[in-house]
Amino acid sequence: MTTPSSTTTAPARFLLLGDSHAGPIGRAAQAAGIALAGGPLDISRRYPESFYDLGDGDVVFRKPATEQHYREFLAVLGVARMSDLRVPVVSTLGFGVHVVAAVENWRIYRDATGGFPPGFIGGGLFEGIITTYYRQTLDLYRHIRGMGVRVLGVMPPQRVPPEADPEVFFGAQQCIRRELLRLGVEVPDLRSRVTDETGFQRPELCDPDDFVHGNLAFGRLVLADLLDRGL
Repeated sequence: MTTPSSTTTAPARFLLLGDSHAGPIGRAAQAAGIALAGGPLDISRRYPESFYDLGDGDVVFRKPATEQHYREFLAVLGVARMSDLRVPVVSTLGFGVHVVAAVENWRIYRDATGGFPPGFIGGGLFEGIITTYYRQTLDLYRHIRGMGVRVLGVMPPQRVPPEADPEVFFGAQQCIRRELLRLGVEVPDLRSRVTDETGFQRPELCDPDDFVHGNLAFGRLVLADLLDRGL
């Protein structure tokens, strides 16, 4: 988890909240001297659980360390609660779909050929499973949007670790994207710019130390898109 702070002495342009995928965005902003507040919060594998409570114009995270960091992020912005924000929220929450896409989670839905039945990915049962798994996170986005705060949901690096099913990964991220758009969340889509002919993330945009994350160059592409959107 990053130390909460503004990246420069200038007013912060946005509040960054997310899982570990928020890291490259924060590092890119720091390298470019772009002011923001926030960083990753330690909740990526807590999505199916209730990891927060809704307050009056605010969110209260149940994990003490997460709540402490969140309050420090708000203090950097000079506000006491989410609804008082005067800058947008940029979030990667809900897009860590490699977790739900674990191969073992979906073995029961495969047919005798080892594949999924036609229409399963993107179908009603599949989308119901995904939206139920991420219900807490989707409700968090809905709550923040209900405060009148501008929210941008950043899609993940197009990297599928060995233990995850690519079909499920790509289907799940598309499902989350549609749900967020329906809630009025802006979802920058850089897939055509960060992938090669295979549909996966280009090597020069990958963190070489794991199978999941993007690197600083990826973070710079995301940041540039955010700035193009007026942040």
